[in-house]
Parts: sequence; C-alpha cells; structure tokens
Amino acid sequence: MEGQTQILIVLVLYLSFLIGFGVYQGRKAKSGKDFAIAGRQLPGWIAALSERATGESAWALLGLPGFAYAAGLSAIWVAVGCVAGIIVAWTVFAGRLRREAEKYDATTFIDYIARRHSDAEKWIRILGSVTVVFFFFFYVGAQFLGGGKTLNALFGVDPKIGMLITAVIILPYTVLGGLKSVAYTDTVQAIVMILTLTIAPIVGLIYIANHPDVFAHSVSSALEMSGPEYSTILGGLVGGAAFVFVIAEFSWFFGYLGGMPQLSIRFMAIKDEKNAKLARNVGVSWTILAYIGALLIGWIGIAIFGPTGLEDQEAVMPSVMLKLFPPFLAAIFITGAIAAMLSTADSLLILSATELSENLLKPFVYKEDFDPKRSLKLSRITTVALGVIALVTAYLVPSKLIYTIVGYTWAGIGDTFSVIVIMTLFWKRFHGRAVPPTIVTGLLFTIFWISSGLEKVVSARLMTFIVTAVVAVIATYTLKPKEAATTA
Repeated sequence: MEGQTQILIVLVLYLSFLIGFGVYQGRKAKSGKDFAIAGRQLPGWIAALSERATGESAWALLGLPGFAYAAGLSAIWVAVGCVAGIIVAWTVFAGRLRREAEKYDATTFIDYIARRHSDAEKWIRILGSVTVVFFFFFYVGAQFLGGGKTLNALFGVDPKIGMLITAVIILPYTVLGGLKSVAYTDTVQAIVMILTLTIAPIVGLIYIANHPDVFAHSVSSALEMSGPEYSTILGGLVGGAAFVFVIAEFSWFFGYLGGMPQLSIRFMAIKDEKNAKLARNVGVSWTILAYIGALLIGWIGIAIFGPTGLEDQEAVMPSVMLKLFPPFLAAIFITGAIAAMLSTADSLLILSATELSENLLKPFVYKEDFDPKRSLKLSRITTVALGVIALVTAYLVPSKLIYTIVGYTWAGIGDTFSVIVIMTLFWKRFHGRAVPPTIVTGLLFTIFWISSGLEKVVSARLMTFIVTAVVAVIATYTLKPKEAATTA
C-alpha cells in the first residue's frame, strides 16, 4: 500500500509538471504552421528525443522487456530490426525530409507528398489524409484504453474513468500548442525513459550477482537454466521455422524508412542542417542505449523471478523496478512508463488533427486563403473534436476491434508510405499518378494478408513492403505523368 501511495504521488506531480510545461510551451504557437510543424524551428536535440519518445513509448519500457522475458535471447531479432530501421531513418531520411519540407513549404507529412507530386495533389491529399486519420484515430483510442487499464492495474480505478483521466491529461497542452507542446513534453519523457533503461540494468546486474534468493546470478546462467528456447538466438527453432521467425521479427525494419508520419514529421520540423546533424547523433545514441537496456531488463527479470515467475510478461519492468529500488525511486521509473504511453497518444492526436485540417478542411471546405490565426483556430477545434470522438469510440467500440485495426498500422501505413517516401526521394522517374494506387494497394493488401491468416506464414510487414514497391514501379511505368509533374 505504501508503494502504491508513493507511485500515486509521483504520478500526480509528474503529470502536473508535464501539463504545465506543455501549456507554457504551447502559448508560443501563433499560426497553423506553428501548430502542425512547430514552425519548422525545433532544436535538434528536442526533435530527436521527441521522435524517440513517440516511436518507442510503452514499447521500450513494457513491450520489449516483456518480449525479452518471454522469449529470452531470441528477442534480439526484433531489437536488431528496429534499431537498424531507426539508424537508417536518422542517417538516410531525416536530413533529406527536413530539406524537402523546407523546399516545398510543407506543414504535414501528407502535405509534403502532395506538394512534391503536384500532378496528383488532390487525390494524394484525400487518400493519404483519410488513411492516416482513420488508422491513427483508432490508435489514439487504443492509447486511451491502455491508460485506463494501467490506472486500473495500479490504483484500482475503473478503466472507463481511467480513460477519461488519460484524455483530460493529454488534451489541454496538445490543443493549446500542437507539435511544439507535444515535442517538449515528449523530451521530458524521453529523458526519464533513457534514465530508466540505463540505470536499471546496471543496478539489476549487481543485484542478481549479490542476492542468494534469485533464480540465477547472471543473465547468461538464467537463460541457460531456462532451456534452449531461451538460451539460443533462434529460440530453439530450426530450418524453415527459424527462417520465418527471423524474417518476421526483423521486418519491423521496413516501417521505419520514412513511412510513419508521427516520426517523419519530427524530421521535417528540425530547425536547420546543423541541428539535423545533432538530432541524428542524439537519436541514434538514444536508440542503441535504450534497446540494450530494454533487453537486459527482460533478461534480468528471468534471473530474478525465473521464466514462469510472472503471470503477465509485460509486468516485468515494474516488477523489476520494485525489486531493485526503494518505492519512491521505483515509482519515478514506473511513472515514466505510464507517461511514455501518453507521448504516443498526444503525437498521434496532433498528427491526425493537422492532417485533417490542413489537407481536407482547408483546401476543400474553405476555398479562400487562411490567415495564420484562423488556421490555428481550425487546427485546435479539429484536435478537440478528434480527441473527444476517439474517447467516445474507445468507450463504445469493442477493444478487440480497436487493437485489430491498430495492428494493421505498421504494415498498412508504415510500409506503404515508406515505399512512397523512398521512391520520392531516390527515384526521379517516380511521379504523382503512381502514388494513389500505391496507397490503395498497401492498405487493401495488408487487410487481406492479415485477415486471411497468412500473417502466420510470412509477416505482413515484409509482404506489404514488397507488394507496394512492385505496384509503385508498375504504376510509374504504365501511368503517364501529367506535364505539370514535379521532378527533382
């Protein structure tokens, strides 16, 4: 009970600080461009830490340690795929997307693709924005559900009340300041996350080496004692099964290649070239440290509790924290995991709202030019509306359906738009009329592949990338570009 009270105190203080800090930063937003892309003035280290907090969130603190606890050494493959994708994103795509966004004066991810391919601008805006808003709308609902479940698990709060609390925490600073507020609050969370993921493994290794009542006194012995499915890099699998496993886990790589809008918008918002280089270094360093730490926390969990000592594998991080640290310090790290969930929700909400207002409402509902203040007002109203609708949806739609739709996102959005971004940046022949069929194909194929059960044979994250790339190439050659096509 004492530990629960301390967690509650830390959570209230931490979230109060986040809200206040976000509101303070948000007061500086003066236009729709400020709201959507932080006026393209984000310092490099802020952009990098914000991108990392959004990209990893609860995955780095709960999901990956849980997977490492359940799978042992073979969990390294998903980490390799993610880390490789993130490094390529920062070293190959970040600088180019920043320059492109500046060149075309783009304010959102879809706005950039549409301006870059002006020969099909209208359909790119419609298809791209509707697709992103639809999937991320449910993604926001899933974060509200996750917040409700977490508050229920920690404090016995009714999950529906917990969902409402989660929304009330996120909406004020998101609505007020847009991307700038979100980026600065995400930065705080990224710092807490990396402290957790570096300090805890060091303390954990010392703890298991010096306590007689643990399952094993080192990570290596813990994996060996747990059996070959834990101690081998292929999880005890051989032949075709091992190959399919490695490909499925590594395939997370493809979604990072510029195709996840909530990450790419951070690249586009970086201030200048100097800050872009700083952001790259910070982003890559944070990623390597974080993934090593997350894996170690899961494996240390095996050493402390044994492979079957926890009913819920994703409880390994908070369980390890409570073992290693005094309640108050453990509460800070656990609160960081809760707040990390919010960093995903606020980013997805702001991205959905800006894509909707900038690409659909302004060009197609309001024909006249928007002054900066009117643009900002529309973005804020859209954010409130989407936040409320997402909350109502989380109450009314079965959570299984919400999580199913979210499950399509990495392949349907990440892989599809990764193909489009890669070809836009690196293939001069690629043109706008090839973009709409690529978007439609990526989404329909992802739904077909996962719904048919073929996901169990070959990962949709790999197959969607391959199929959309093939369609993009065919469409480029078979559909003739209009004379107004933009080439670079």
